[in-house]
Amino acid sequence: MADQHAFTAAAIQQSCGADREANLAHSAGLIESAADQGAQLVVLQELHTGPYFCQEEATDVFDRAETIPGPTTRFLGELAAELGVVIVGSVFEKRMAGVHHNTAVVLDSDGSLAGRYRKMHIPDDPGFYEKFYFTPGDASADAFRPIQTSLGRLGVLVCWDQWYPEAARLMALAGAEVLIYPTAIGWDPADDADEQARQLDAWITVQRGHAIANNLPIIAPNRHGFEEAPDGSGNGIQFWGNSFICGGQGELLARSSAEGDDILLATIDPDRTDTLRRIWPYLRDRRVDAYDHLTRRVRD
Repeated sequence: MADQHAFTAAAIQQSCGADREANLAHSAGLIESAADQGAQLVVLQELHTGPYFCQEEATDVFDRAETIPGPTTRFLGELAAELGVVIVGSVFEKRMAGVHHNTAVVLDSDGSLAGRYRKMHIPDDPGFYEKFYFTPGDASADAFRPIQTSLGRLGVLVCWDQWYPEAARLMALAGAEVLIYPTAIGWDPADDADEQARQLDAWITVQRGHAIANNLPIIAPNRHGFEEAPDGSGNGIQFWGNSFICGGQGELLARSSAEGDDILLATIDPDRTDTLRRIWPYLRDRRVDAYDHLTRRVRD
């Protein structure tokens, strides 16, 4: 008999245009298709309601921000209730005047807002000027806490968080049963093919490492397609797709290509974590008495 704790998860990969309503309608179609194929959890990519606007610093972009609850959470909540699925979405959140977040939201299968996660690590790189727009999530006892849903405890993080083992480990220590990384990442088209290959391989490898080190499955949806820089220079970002789902030993369960909308489906079995931790007891053998200096910026 199949394990009743296991469930089917879907990672949605799509391109995004300038029309918010068209993007949401397209996402809804992909979510409905995933549900028709048996998905019980559907994860959308980072900032899926429009283009990746952080390629420039422009104050009028703040007009796109919305509250939570708000239009996107209502739309996704109604869809979650209609289909009976859990949906992880993404919102450019306006918390108050002058305080905005890059926020993942979780809508439970009854349509209720199960919780939110405000991105903790905020990048500021050429083409990824997120510090201009986003305040980091609050550092408190509630940071890096999984969100309880009808399917279990979801360890929801966002994009740049995926490079930090501390974030994954804290989610694992708080009882997360799966790690989720909605993502918007791509290449500078000026980089040569070898450099692009190294970057993509690093992105997949580091997340598979988090899966292995914490004995947890990972769901990582990414957008695809070229998005031109708003300055009209012809420069931009080639989002590299390659969304994937892996198991608790880093094994790839599903992976998309660099191009094209896609629905990745895989079985997530949280009970397998217990089996893995009996033979790979990383958490048992942690030397918590010797890690004090991890809270320092550097050891100088």
